[in-house]
Amino acid sequence: MNIGFLIDLSGTVYQGSELIPGADKALDLIRSKNIPVRFITNSSRTPRSAILQKLRRMGFELNDSDLFTAPKAVAEYLREHSLSPKLLVHPELRPEFDEFPSVSPNAVVICDAAHEFTYDNLNQAFRLLLDGAPLLAVGDNRYFKDIDGFSLDAGPFAKALEYAADCEAVFLGKPSPAFFHTAASGLGLSFRNIMMVGDDVLSDINGALKVGMKASLVRTGKYRSGDERRINAPGACICKNLFEAVQGFIDYVK
Repeated sequence: MNIGFLIDLSGTVYQGSELIPGADKALDLIRSKNIPVRFITNSSRTPRSAILQKLRRMGFELNDSDLFTAPKAVAEYLREHSLSPKLLVHPELRPEFDEFPSVSPNAVVICDAAHEFTYDNLNQAFRLLLDGAPLLAVGDNRYFKDIDGFSLDAGPFAKALEYAADCEAVFLGKPSPAFFHTAASGLGLSFRNIMMVGDDVLSDINGALKVGMKASLVRTGKYRSGDERRINAPGACICKNLFEAVQGFIDYVK
């Protein structure tokens, strides 16, 4: 079957430590038909290694290369441009950037820093941006669905720094076209044969449609009634959950 899937994680496969109903059946179906799949996420509170362990504990068989994260894309950008970052990141994510010098920063990296978004930390970043440092962000996600409800994501803080320093952030996760291109590169398929499945209409769905992929918005995670009206291009469908999205695309191409 000449199709493949890019699948978001939080809000699509799991919520916190719990699998979302239908997710295990969806992945079993994909594997049974030998369909290539890659998990992609802007999640930036947890290191990549911990996400892999979490998925494996949930019973998913996957290689390290099956997971592509926005913090990984940020690290690759820093490496490529020989930059030293001022990190606005969650403490658990700091090991992802251990290879980079912490003195004399000449770039600002903003992820979902949670309680690290203090005035002092944001102001230090602001001053670096005023001096011409680039602002690198995992994505422009506005919020996400946490265990106790909706919570602010990294996007609003990146936008605040853009406004204050009169600069433009480089967004390296979803919905960046470069992120989708890199994430899909291992599938070996034309974009029109790839389905992106996620719960974020702006980052997951519109981002995928912009590069010519199909997309399925699931009514789980951060989905809210009316999100479907924000889809800005043809080629998307609305599904109850991941299993319905996977089954629907497989049936469509039969």
